[in-house]
Amino acid sequence: MTRRTLLAAGGALLQNKRKDDIYQLPPNLPVPVDDGACKHLPGLAVPSIPLRSTANRRVDLSRISAARTVVYCYPHTGKPDQDPPPGWNDIPGARGCTPESCSFREHHKELLALRAEVFGLSTQTAEYQQELVQRLHLPFEVLSDAELAFTKALRLPTFTVQGMILIKRLTLVLSRGKIEKVFYPVFPPDKHAQEVIAWLRG
Repeated sequence: MTRRTLLAAGGALLQNKRKDDIYQLPPNLPVPVDDGACKHLPGLAVPSIPLRSTANRRVDLSRISAARTVVYCYPHTGKPDQDPPPGWNDIPGARGCTPESCSFREHHKELLALRAEVFGLSTQTAEYQQELVQRLHLPFEVLSDAELAFTKALRLPTFTVQGMILIKRLTLVLSRGKIEKVFYPVFPPDKHAQEVIAWLRG
C-alpha cells in the first residue's frame, strides 16, 4: 500500500503539514535499553478488564479463545497533519507507532496462520484510535486503556509527555489466560512484527 493510498483513506486526501514523514522512521533514533521494567510480567495471569475497542465493543483479553494473542502496546500515534510533541524523537522508543502498526497490518495474515490473534493497545481514547484504524486500513482491533486500568493492573512501564501517561513500547504474547512472552524493549518498531513471527515459528 502506497503512502498516497494511506493518506487518501477515508475518502479524503489529508494534507501532510508535518515537518517529517509519519510513515517513516527518521535516522539516528536513540535505542531504548532494557531497564528491567517488564521482568515481572512473564507467567502473570491476564487481568479480566474489558477494554474499549475500535470495533465499538468491549474486549476482555483474559477471555480470548485464540491459541495465542499478540498485544502490541505502543505510546502514542500521531496524525499526518500534526507535528509530534516537542522532543518526541529524542525519547528512546517513543517514535514509530504508525510504522509498527503498518508492519503488523502487512504481516497480519502470517500471524493468523500461526493461530495468533492481534490487537494494538494504547492509552489513547478509542475515538482517537478509530482514525488510525481507518486511515491505515488496519485489519485488527485497537484497544483503549485510557483509564489505565489494564496498565496499572499489570504494572506496565509508562512515561509522561505533555500530561499524557503513555505505555512504553512492548508486546505481550498471551496464552491460556497468562502472559507467555514479553518483548521489551522493542526496536526498531517497523521490524517488530517479523520478530514476533520468528518467535512464534520457533
